[in-house]
Amino acid sequence: MKQDAFNLRKAHRASIAAALRAGALMKANLHRPKKQNAVTCHDIKLELDVRCQKIIETDLGRSFPEMAILGEEGISGDAKARFRWVIDPIDGTVNFSYGIPHAAVSIALQEYQPGKKASFEDSYATISGVVYDPFCSELWTAMAAKPALLNGKPVRVSRHTELRETVVSIGFAKTSTNISKSMPYMLRLARRVRKIRIMGSAALGLVYVAGGRFDAYVERGLQLWDIAAGGFIAESAGGEFYRDKIRGKHSYSVVCTNGRIRSKLRAPI
Repeated sequence: MKQDAFNLRKAHRASIAAALRAGALMKANLHRPKKQNAVTCHDIKLELDVRCQKIIETDLGRSFPEMAILGEEGISGDAKARFRWVIDPIDGTVNFSYGIPHAAVSIALQEYQPGKKASFEDSYATISGVVYDPFCSELWTAMAAKPALLNGKPVRVSRHTELRETVVSIGFAKTSTNISKSMPYMLRLARRVRKIRIMGSAALGLVYVAGGRFDAYVERGLQLWDIAAGGFIAESAGGEFYRDKIRGKHSYSVVCTNGRIRSKLRAPI
């Protein structure tokens, strides 16, 4: 794709449309029986994950066939493409499988930008992010050099500087190692902040930082598709999206804050 032929706004609109379609399927099936494709101690994979992924891939592939698509099932298309979609069709699958209405569609568009400070380990940087919560009818979006939006209106991170004022959300990744390291940290932090929240969706945790609902989101052992869109939206809202590469392809530990408290969190990453 030639650079002058690429239209970021068109791509952003396409990702919004795909997220809305997948979200509608999620909403329609929240309280229906769900087929489980795989179950582990701390995770569930649903047949509906695959159906939502297919909706998104079909819609985006029709409009942008030259772009790669990266998700939990691997990468399709050219692994060295200039642009790639990073998709989590249902972030918060365990919540969703239990009928808990706290889950979202997450779609990021990334561009290969070697040397860019904010890039991920393989030199891709997010330039568009969409997180859609169909149960609250909340559409969180951002494009490069544009403000973060919630349902079309600008949002900003909180201004809290003292931990005693803050609400911090913590996620617990799937491995026993991550859980063992995160539990003592949560207990220490709970004595220092106003409230701890454990919600079950990284994408929503990150955009809640963008909107000032949370002052920080912390989790070890996340995957790129969990964080690419939400982290970008938080940055676009004035926040700080710090991630540390850990063992495993596309694996990260994350501390996302309002930009005023990370040094005080001393997160276990």
